[in-house]
Amino acid sequence: MESELRSIGELARASGLTVSALRFYDRSGVLVPALVDPITGYRWYTDDQVAPARLVAGLRRVGMPLAEIAAAVRHRSEPAVVGRLLDAHLRRLEDGLADARRELSRIRTLIDPEEIPMTTRLVLHRAELAAAIDAVRFAVGTDPELPVLAGVLLDVEPDGVRLVATDRHRLAVARTGSKMAGPPVRVIAPVGFVDEVRALLDTGAGITPEAHVTVRPDGIEASVAGRAVQATPLPYNFPDYRRLLRGQVTAAPTHRVPVDVVALRTALIAEGAPVVVKEHDGVRAEVSVLGLDQRGGLRVLAADDATGREAVRIGVNREYLLDALDAGDRGQLVLELDGPIAPLAVRRPDDEHAFSILMPVRL
Repeated sequence: MESELRSIGELARASGLTVSALRFYDRSGVLVPALVDPITGYRWYTDDQVAPARLVAGLRRVGMPLAEIAAAVRHRSEPAVVGRLLDAHLRRLEDGLADARRELSRIRTLIDPEEIPMTTRLVLHRAELAAAIDAVRFAVGTDPELPVLAGVLLDVEPDGVRLVATDRHRLAVARTGSKMAGPPVRVIAPVGFVDEVRALLDTGAGITPEAHVTVRPDGIEASVAGRAVQATPLPYNFPDYRRLLRGQVTAAPTHRVPVDVVALRTALIAEGAPVVVKEHDGVRAEVSVLGLDQRGGLRVLAADDATGREAVRIGVNREYLLDALDAGDRGQLVLELDGPIAPLAVRRPDDEHAFSILMPVRL
């Protein structure tokens, strides 16, 4: 029988993995031998395991985490699933590279005080910028003890600007395209400045479709149709919002439910709509309990209702959910539900870059 099998050394040579790596992936359950000699403990593999081993070797070389390597091996006959894993990892690598470039640029200014401060100039479509602000403004923090959250992060990259706001309980993200001159930059725009810009975008309609934003180390300015507003960026490091986003794009949600915004809003605010009152740090909040009906549609449940599809029950702050629905500004949205302790995502079906994430409330 051994003549029909490959030794661990032979598989190592055929796959590009080391013998120690193959032992590791055996212990991890990623690439288990077809046969293990009960006396010597020696591992044997079939020819059919060469291709999965080569897949593991390639993913290992690009630094993919173990859990995602395991998922890729399990789903190797499903190109769409593996493709999503690869896309998510590539985005993670690109984000890490962008973060490293920004940090190295900051370090250079620390060690070379005479280096000329860089300026980044943006030209944006005013309607797109207005929509992006509307999509995230509701999530700006108001806690005076967390001033870092009292603004909107402008994460400027060559292919566009991502706007991000969070108050720890919810996070909203939107993106708008731009023409950029200068280096990538991240800056926290104070909420007062953001509101001034939003008002400015509604003035002089028809004069110009463009908005101009200039970011310097000591200031940020926005101008539309000859009118300008200025502010000093908040002097903080914004939380690493990408860490949460990475989890959102790596694994597919358990339930992805299209919802009619008007119908769901009506169900949430109707007289007698079921809510659970929770108190945290002396603040009372009304919590709506969401679940699925037998056809997979979204339901607003009573607090003790455990019926429905797989008894899915997720608690969410009702006010926060209503804000997210309003910010979505669409007749149809998609809710992504994973479980009672996983964040709830509210997405626009026609715009992958605009969404909000709400932290669940433990029932």
